[in-house]
Amino acid sequence: MNDLKLPAIDYAALAPMLILFGVACLGVLVEAAVPRARRGLVQVPLGLLGLVAALVFVIAEAGTRKRTAGEAIAIDGPALFLQGAIIVLGVVALLLIAERSLEPGGPFVAQPARPVGSEADRSQAAGEGGATEAYPLVMFALAGMLLFVAANDLLTMFVALEVFSLPLYLLCALARRRRLLSQEAALKYFLLGAYASAFFLFGIALIYGYAGAITFSRIHQAVTAGTGSGVLLFAGLALLAIGLLFKAAAAPFHVWTPDVYQGAPTPITSLMAACTKTAAFGALLRVLYVGFPGATWDFRPIIGVIAILTMLVGAVLAVTQTDMKRLLAYSSIANAGYLLVGVLAMTPEGVSSTLFYLVAYGFTVIAAFAVVTLVRDADGEATHLSRWAGLGRRSPLFAGVFTFLLLAFAGIPLTSGFTSKFAVFGAAFGGGQVWLVVAGVVTSMLLAFPYLRVVVMMWLSEPGESTPSVSVPGAFTSAALVIGVLVTLLLGVLPGPLLDLTTRAGDFVR
Repeated sequence: MNDLKLPAIDYAALAPMLILFGVACLGVLVEAAVPRARRGLVQVPLGLLGLVAALVFVIAEAGTRKRTAGEAIAIDGPALFLQGAIIVLGVVALLLIAERSLEPGGPFVAQPARPVGSEADRSQAAGEGGATEAYPLVMFALAGMLLFVAANDLLTMFVALEVFSLPLYLLCALARRRRLLSQEAALKYFLLGAYASAFFLFGIALIYGYAGAITFSRIHQAVTAGTGSGVLLFAGLALLAIGLLFKAAAAPFHVWTPDVYQGAPTPITSLMAACTKTAAFGALLRVLYVGFPGATWDFRPIIGVIAILTMLVGAVLAVTQTDMKRLLAYSSIANAGYLLVGVLAMTPEGVSSTLFYLVAYGFTVIAAFAVVTLVRDADGEATHLSRWAGLGRRSPLFAGVFTFLLLAFAGIPLTSGFTSKFAVFGAAFGGGQVWLVVAGVVTSMLLAFPYLRVVVMMWLSEPGESTPSVSVPGAFTSAALVIGVLVTLLLGVLPGPLLDLTTRAGDFVR
């Protein structure tokens, strides 16, 4: 026992995660010690300062390539880039959450309330004033995402998956007193997420049986040497992929996405659409590029079929949607397919283009949901598409902003959507995946229809009595919207600096 040697830990490399976990714990203490009326005034600065401090440490570690904590965590270019992206996107999403949680009338009001029951229940629902428990939950979720993209073994990755998933299940239910749909969304997400986690854990067991280890370097050695049972390898990798593709909202593991996006409070939806997708694809990149590159010829056709199915499902079903949040949900599914196209290039260009796409899409989707939070009437957010008819004549500024964001989703030139699609398609073409590029181009054209239909409704229809007005955004929502729109424009006009950064950050430590 005296010869037991503890693993070396680089606390500076782990500082971003430790800071966010610490801020989350402080947020729990604030909930217990600070009067309800003042909690928001403490939680918002605490959360923003914690994220800024974590970002400073991420930047300070730029260029670091090491494995620490007993090789359980890898600090390299992709991990640091993805951690920085998650933190920055988390800051913008937190601004939306702060705006809705501090406004009078309750937290995250997005749809008209169904009758809750007694008058006392309705009074409690209207006076929840804050839902400040959202802040420590968001911090725990973001900290788990930072660990998820840096995990260097499967067990650490599973722990990180649960750390950021459980707070998201609760965050989806924050509007439970105002909408039964929020309860339904949280329950569906929890149950399906539990199944996905079980698949992932069973996959770990099978991979351990194959390689005798759970670290990616040892798994890679076993795959390269061709030792062990191929059945264990392929079954384990398939189960791991199910768990990761569920979080990425890829078909056929996407069924939770429309219901959860619609039912969750809109600021929480923006957090999931941007940060969860970034974390999921960051982990998928590490698993495929570091742990299983020797099995490329085995998994690439299967995941390629999943990518095409994901693009088709997202594009075709988006056409049939009548709710704006469900439309954006199917858009998110289609974008998961485009991201898989970049991942399956299995080249350094595939890594860099995927990293670029995650950042570009993250800012655009947060800005889009910020506009959705502003289109409101007396009952709350007006998300039915028929309510948006004539919005361009009633609120031309915000209709113009939303039109620009929809054009970015459609991949129109001079927007980040065009640049990011061009990057992933170019990487896939260079990697010999022409069939995926063809499918991506065709589905992109299909997906343009629902976006353009919304544009036509806003600008070429007369506003009716049911057309809502756009509420004046507060400072936090204005900041989130401006940041999202500017980044969408800059990455379309001047993508070079970020592309160069993703190219330099695309090398995994093995």
